[in-house]
Amino acid sequence: MGYRLALIVVGFGAAYSLLLFHLYGIQISKNGTPLARAESQSTVAINLWRGAIYFTDKNGNHSPAALQKNFPLIYAVPKEIEDPEEISHSLALILNQAPADLLKKLSKKNDSYEALAQKADSETVNKVSSYGAKGVYAKNMPLRFYPFEDMAAQVLGFVGPDGGTASVAGHYGLEEFYNSQLQKKDVYITIDQNIQQEAERILHKVVKERDAKSGSIIVEDPKTGKILAMAGAPAFDPNKYFESSLKNFMNPSVQEVYEPGSVFKVLTMAAGIDAGKINPETEFYDSGFAVISGKKIQNWDKKAHGTITMTQVIEQSVNTGAIFAGQKTGNQTLRDYLQKFGFEEKTGIDLPGEVRGSLKTLYDRAPAVNFATASYGQGVSATPLELISAVAAIANGGMLIKPYLNADTKITEIRRVMKESTAKAVTGMMVSAVDKAVIAKIPGYSLAGKTGTAFIPDFKNGGYTDKVINTYVGFGPTSDPKFIILIKLVEPAGAPVAGLTVVPAFRDLAQFILNYYNIAPDRL
Repeated sequence: MGYRLALIVVGFGAAYSLLLFHLYGIQISKNGTPLARAESQSTVAINLWRGAIYFTDKNGNHSPAALQKNFPLIYAVPKEIEDPEEISHSLALILNQAPADLLKKLSKKNDSYEALAQKADSETVNKVSSYGAKGVYAKNMPLRFYPFEDMAAQVLGFVGPDGGTASVAGHYGLEEFYNSQLQKKDVYITIDQNIQQEAERILHKVVKERDAKSGSIIVEDPKTGKILAMAGAPAFDPNKYFESSLKNFMNPSVQEVYEPGSVFKVLTMAAGIDAGKINPETEFYDSGFAVISGKKIQNWDKKAHGTITMTQVIEQSVNTGAIFAGQKTGNQTLRDYLQKFGFEEKTGIDLPGEVRGSLKTLYDRAPAVNFATASYGQGVSATPLELISAVAAIANGGMLIKPYLNADTKITEIRRVMKESTAKAVTGMMVSAVDKAVIAKIPGYSLAGKTGTAFIPDFKNGGYTDKVINTYVGFGPTSDPKFIILIKLVEPAGAPVAGLTVVPAFRDLAQFILNYYNIAPDRL
């Protein structure tokens, strides 16, 4: 379902892009007089008014993320042009465009408008004016401008033609979701440009260093649902969206599902502990593998760990230990808890095109192996936003909270997922994992986290490929959590484990946020 929806969204995006060279659809009246043209263009300029979108920093200060700015628009009225071939060749040198492309536009005898150059520079405008060809004009028009260029592009979206009408509309992101509101007033969002900028710097660095296919980062306040940063790579510049691939318009945090892998183990533990079936000190014997429904399942490190506790299962990310915890909890109970965590419903964030994960493999009377693999995050799917929202319930004491971007939104508690004591117990297990692994540890602070390295399914031949997706979710300080971070890296070269890729990235971003908020150490 999610895949089909994504195709539909991309299809619409392609349709909008085909309208590119008729941007803003300015309609020139049939009599073609200069006065009539001016009146028509004035009407369009009014229709092009649009409220700004503002980032909000920790002190409540606002920075414009999207606003209107006057730019020169060079356009033609083809029905006024007497010799389109001559003018096409002359304009080609000025506009640095192919003569054949210009001729195609200028040869439309009954056409009243053709955009030739948008956001043209002053030198080009002066050359066009000096050329003085009848039927070719330059006029300042209010167009959408994104001062931070590609920052938060997939959150913001872009503004483009509105179906060939004499107006514009938002496409993708907040520009689309709040299109009607932006026609009336400004919108202030929760994205902190300082955290966003650092998140994007770190994301692009790890994607480049690991030669990954793509990546994403979400930073959220786990107690309120406020999104502080949301980044995807590769991205695009909404000022020049027509130069980008359509797939880059999609927001991977809400429009892509994936099998998250071992991050899921903390949710399995939460279900078992909350149901009273296990506790952090419950022991089991790990022989290195388990045979479920005739299928042999091994640990990621191919090792046998002997007698270990559930806390050690999280510390060492032991697959067989997660299976044990799931079996103790019971199939139906485990599925019920995963549903309570929100994995078969949209989060309801104020962004368009959100898809949802799936637990469809966990049907009644499903093979036991389906529940076994689900206990460590394979065979089930989620969006990154669903996943961070679920783990945020551990961070905030057991409550599933609706994430949001509009700063005027009120906090919405969806439901209690677990008891506070359960959330505290699982948090302790995650802190122990950070302390033992060391990589994510920051001196003086108590941080909780969990890695996930999941193999990507082979949708053509069945089973799994040898490519992986690395994920890390962590929050802190655990005494009073101020942030939760999810970092996802798709297909890093060489299929390394998450501890070598996203965990160092988490540590760097967490350190920045601790410094930025001037958060006092909670572990002296």
